[in-house]
Amino acid sequence: MKRRVELGVAIPQTLVEGAFDVRRIREFLARAEALGFQSAWVVEQILGSIRSLEPVVLLTYAAACTERLRLGTAVLLTALRSPVHLAKSLATLDHLSGGRLTVGVGLGGNPRVYPAFGLHAVRRAARFAEGLTLMKRLWTEARVTFEGEFFKLQNGSMEPKPLQKPHPPLWFGGHHPDALRRAVKLGDGFIGAGSVSTATFLDEVKLLRGLLAEAGRDPATFPLGKRVYIAVDRDRARAGRRLAEWFGAFYGKPELAAEVSVWGDPGECVDRLSEITAAGVGFLMLNPVFDELQHLEQFASQIAPKL
Repeated sequence: MKRRVELGVAIPQTLVEGAFDVRRIREFLARAEALGFQSAWVVEQILGSIRSLEPVVLLTYAAACTERLRLGTAVLLTALRSPVHLAKSLATLDHLSGGRLTVGVGLGGNPRVYPAFGLHAVRRAARFAEGLTLMKRLWTEARVTFEGEFFKLQNGSMEPKPLQKPHPPLWFGGHHPDALRRAVKLGDGFIGAGSVSTATFLDEVKLLRGLLAEAGRDPATFPLGKRVYIAVDRDRARAGRRLAEWFGAFYGKPELAAEVSVWGDPGECVDRLSEITAAGVGFLMLNPVFDELQHLEQFASQIAPKL
């Protein structure tokens, strides 16, 4: 008997050119919900040349447009944010969505941006972990006194607490072994980046399973997922060109598209996705970067039934 794979989709959030069509985003969300997808996700890129909507605001809009879809961030770069403000924003979003929020967090791979946020990159991993600890305490304790290296709080309170108890699930991203250790120590799940190949991700999964065993954690309660950039198109050359254009705008690396994306006809895409699910990964977040509504229909009719 085949194990069920949950499928999420990335919300249309970026544009290489042109203006955003809010009606198109609303239509995408409504259709994703109607087609039975499990969740809808956003990514964070505050600075960059591509047009990219702010993730928490976009997810709040998505909450108003939907009733059933879980809503996730993959990932928020929380070390660049105030954990106090972010704890408040996410608790509010959890209420407005009726408890449908999953909070994906990550350290990010570009320390050069820290000065733009008034921060130093020195000890950024420690700042990241400490900020998450403070957020969790604000979400779960009536009064918080916190004496950290980066954040200090005396007898502070924050209400309302998130609707989900003890708090929205925290899923971690990251690649370094230290990041995977943090995921097991502090997190409730793991979401692999779209910017890594299937082979690299499966190596991360092996390491995570070993770390979970060392920590005595039940792997059945620690979901593993991956963002997959995907283009379903029988014209492989055309799909490859469009993916490369987007990767050039978002990552500054058009060549990365060929290394990490899944594209081709429906059968080829299913085969490539099955390489991930065969390793016991139970969640895929499908991320088209063009023709998003058309891709939704293809995912539902030609991809989902085969997975």
